[in-house]
Amino acid sequence: MTAVDGAQVTLPAKRRGAQLAMLAFAVAIVMLAYANVGLAIDDQIPAGMLTYGLGLGGLMLAAYLVLAKFAPWADPLILPLVTLVNGIGLVMIYRLEAGGMPRASASTQLFWTGAGIVMFTVTLIVLRDHRALQRMTYTAGFLGLAFLIAPLLPFIGEEINGAAIWIDLGFTTLQPAEFVKIALVIFFAGYLVAKRDVLALAGRRLLFIDLPRARDLGPVLITWGVSLGVLILQKDLGTSLLIFGAFIAMLYIATQRTSWVLIGILLFIGGAVLAGLLFGHVRDRFEVFLDPGNQELFEKVGGSEQLMQGLFALGSGGILGTGLGQGHPDEIPLAFSDFIFTAAGEELGLTGLMALLMIYALLVERGLRTAIAARDPFSKLLAGGLSFILAWQVFIIVGGVTNLIPLTGLVTPFMSQGGSALLANWILIALLVRMSDAARKPPPQAIQDEGMTQVFQR
Repeated sequence: MTAVDGAQVTLPAKRRGAQLAMLAFAVAIVMLAYANVGLAIDDQIPAGMLTYGLGLGGLMLAAYLVLAKFAPWADPLILPLVTLVNGIGLVMIYRLEAGGMPRASASTQLFWTGAGIVMFTVTLIVLRDHRALQRMTYTAGFLGLAFLIAPLLPFIGEEINGAAIWIDLGFTTLQPAEFVKIALVIFFAGYLVAKRDVLALAGRRLLFIDLPRARDLGPVLITWGVSLGVLILQKDLGTSLLIFGAFIAMLYIATQRTSWVLIGILLFIGGAVLAGLLFGHVRDRFEVFLDPGNQELFEKVGGSEQLMQGLFALGSGGILGTGLGQGHPDEIPLAFSDFIFTAAGEELGLTGLMALLMIYALLVERGLRTAIAARDPFSKLLAGGLSFILAWQVFIIVGGVTNLIPLTGLVTPFMSQGGSALLANWILIALLVRMSDAARKPPPQAIQDEGMTQVFQR
């Protein structure tokens, strides 16, 4: 191996040193939080702390090694940020389990975290060039729609908590909507790259806005119809919001036409009002949103009880929180999944929640930075779309549990207990990492020049 070849190998490795330190710091924060929970509940360090610490640390070290091998130029902040929020979710689930909440299981969540790392690894190894996904545009769209309607099929579809969004695999249940969002973003990116010139054409001008041509409204109306179908047939407001919002955001990125955003907002509001008037389960969601303290709704709709208990928890947490292990998050129904954000808010307070939101914001910012740095339109749209659905999902969840918008049933990425969400979100991170590596990798000549500079400096 020549000196220049050696420089090609060591240059990314030097950049990874800081990443490894940040990764160790993230794991250390999680372990300190884990010890804090044990001391607050039992006045002693948890017996399984070493097991969980080695488990989480080992999984993230494996992810780091895969990253260093197969995507050495990727953004060094992405993995530590995901590690921190995933670890905090583990701590909160352990705290709920130790407090006696049924179905909360930190060991199960750690298992699914390991499975997520496996999916992260497989994605990076198999997908050496993310631009190959552009050739699978319509395949991804077909798979996304197939997964979307799978819970409605007989024998495999299953309804849980009033939503028909699950399929029964025999040994476990799967929520295919978590994977649908990735498949459809790939489809949207490929489709918009091919059609963006047509969709960017202006029709009539209204005030200060150039409206699109009527003939170009087809894709928006089809996506709107699909999102309404999900809302009506599957009773899944969260996925409906996620699909339609992602398409409108990516349409705006592709065309830079504000009119598409306005049309999207008007269509969704109109569709939501129409569905609320015609279908009882949609109307119940809005009634709970408008009057969560109504006793009749409290008894009629389970979401009202969840929402009120969550709001009480956030209120009792105040600015600094009650402290890990010293609150009563076990009184919140589904605190380990849908309402884990409010459980964290009670014990970490507003300060802790703002820190969590800052972690998510940094993660989205790194994804958007990747989109800006990408060298081809498909990569820009795909990275922008994946970053948007991550941010959009966090907004929908936080807005729902704080009664800013109606409850949707989505879960907090990387924090809530659940295998489907963890697997899908680790695949999403792998795609962002792959695109970040391609965007940040210098041209071969630049690497060679830097390597020669190091040789002469020696």
